[in-house]
Amino acid sequence: MFRTRICLAAALLALGLHAASAQTAAPATPAPAATTTAKPSKIKLTMEKLKAMKEQWRANKPKLKACRKEVKQKGLTGDDRWFYISDCMAKS
Repeated sequence: MFRTRICLAAALLALGLHAASAQTAAPATPAPAATTTAKPSKIKLTMEKLKAMKEQWRANKPKLKACRKEVKQKGLTGDDRWFYISDCMAKS
C-alpha cells in the first residue's frame, strides 16, 4: 500500500514537472502578422467563373444555341469548344 502511494506520488510529480517545463518554454517562432490578406484559391476562382458563365448562358439561351451550332460546324472539341462558346457569348 505504501509503495503504491509512493509510485503514484512520483508519477504525479513527474507529470507536474513536465507540464511546468512545457508551460515555461518559449515559442520557437513568432506568430505571423495578421495584416496579410489571404488570397482565394485558384479552384474557387475557377468555380466562380464557371458559375458566372453558366448564369450568363442560361439567361441568353437563343444566343447559346447559335454559338453551339457554330462550334459544331467548326468541329471544335474540349477546351477549344468552351473558349469559343465563351467568346461567342461575349460578342454583342
